Amino acid sequence: MASSTVPSSQPARPSRPNLVFRRLRGSRSPAEFAAAVRRAAREIGERVSCDARYVHRVEAGEIRCPNYAYERVFLHMFPGRTLTDLGFSPRSSVRGRRARAAGDRPAARPEDPANATSETSGASEPYETHNRYDPYDEFGPHDHEESDVLRRAFMTGGGATVAAVLSPYGLAPEASAAQRPVRRAGTSDACALEEAVRRIRVLDDRHGADGLYRRAAAPLRAAYELLEAGTTRQRTADRLYAGAGELAISVGWLAHDSGRFDDARSHYAEALATARVTGDAALEAHAFCNTAFLARDAGRPREAVRAAQAAQRAARPLGSPRLMSLLALREAGGWAGLADRTGCEQALVRAQAYFDRGTAEADPEWMSFYGEAELEGLEAQCWSSLGDWTRAARHARRAAELQDPHFTRNIALYTAELADDLARGGRPEEAAQAGMRALDLLGEVQSSRVRSMLSVTSRVLLPHRRASGVSEFLDRHASLPRVV
Repeated sequence: MASSTVPSSQPARPSRPNLVFRRLRGSRSPAEFAAAVRRAAREIGERVSCDARYVHRVEAGEIRCPNYAYERVFLHMFPGRTLTDLGFSPRSSVRGRRARAAGDRPAARPEDPANATSETSGASEPYETHNRYDPYDEFGPHDHEESDVLRRAFMTGGGATVAAVLSPYGLAPEASAAQRPVRRAGTSDACALEEAVRRIRVLDDRHGADGLYRRAAAPLRAAYELLEAGTTRQRTADRLYAGAGELAISVGWLAHDSGRFDDARSHYAEALATARVTGDAALEAHAFCNTAFLARDAGRPREAVRAAQAAQRAARPLGSPRLMSLLALREAGGWAGLADRTGCEQALVRAQAYFDRGTAEADPEWMSFYGEAELEGLEAQCWSSLGDWTRAARHARRAAELQDPHFTRNIALYTAELADDLARGGRPEEAAQAGMRALDLLGEVQSSRVRSMLSVTSRVLLPHRRASGVSEFLDRHASLPRVV
């Protein structure tokens, strides 16, 4: 009788890699190709939240056929081709998999605590049906307009509203421990945790950290509760620890970018401890990377140098030249803060040399922001710290011009950096123009860092109020609403 509840022992059909799609990606990294997909989507009015993990899933054959939104984007990117030309299976051959007979799957849902032991079982769907972790998935419960509503709720809503937004990720922590069922964490929890990290990063890229930090702290607490619940599979445990560490870094960055340096330091230390406990070199490198950045901004340049060097030691065996490039830039920022021009220039040369080696499969997913624009922007900050305003302005201008439009917050940051460099370099008219462009972006971006930079620039420009455009910039800046 008991056998009637046992899942079928028929093995899941193995995924067949999509080699055609991999060839179409060419020399671009998964993160770079994902950015190209997002750009193509905007060109035709679609909204997809494509990232490096999605590209990996397609190439691994886990997604045998994309949903309709991705189909339209891919056909726009590769005109004249069909889905099968792109290496996908015909929709008709995979669509029916959702409606398998009840005998082909466990009688009870894996999420049912009464039936869960350690992991959710069953093979993943080869057809990309409803993805509950993607607010822009057209098979999901929200249309595009509602996705915007949820985004605004996350940015401005209260605790209950935010919990509702986070609940699709499985990380809303409103229920007390006594109310939550006791069970071990499984694959679905690891997936939810990883997706929460991605969505927080996307929201930060587009809108900045202010308004996000306090709301993101709740899922971080839930993530560490998942670790405490335990799991019997080592691979799932590794994913949970890595996900919790990455989430700690993401929440730390939100604190960092919104000026809460002590909170940021605590979150980065938590991520570093998680990395050390599990021996995760990639997570350790990321934690030290952000620690170096925070130390520079907090006026501890020597600590920034040491943390950046520690990050490089952890990252060297990982095989990612782009990661080593970013870490060299973190070191350069520390040397610039120490007014050590030679040390800064040597680190900048290493950063450029690593960058020129190109992308690699080992590039971390979180580095999707790091391209030529970020390289230019961080170098601009180094020259600004050293007082070379002309060189700083040149690199800041190039950073703003090169930045992918998806990273609205970074465009605002580079433009504010440019305005400050121009103002200090004795070019008030150009500084005012750049400052006005940065103010335009504050309608989309909530970042204390950008607002603080513009406040400094406005003080530098005060003696030049009669210069063309300066008075308009100062008046508009003065009219900004105060942030509590």
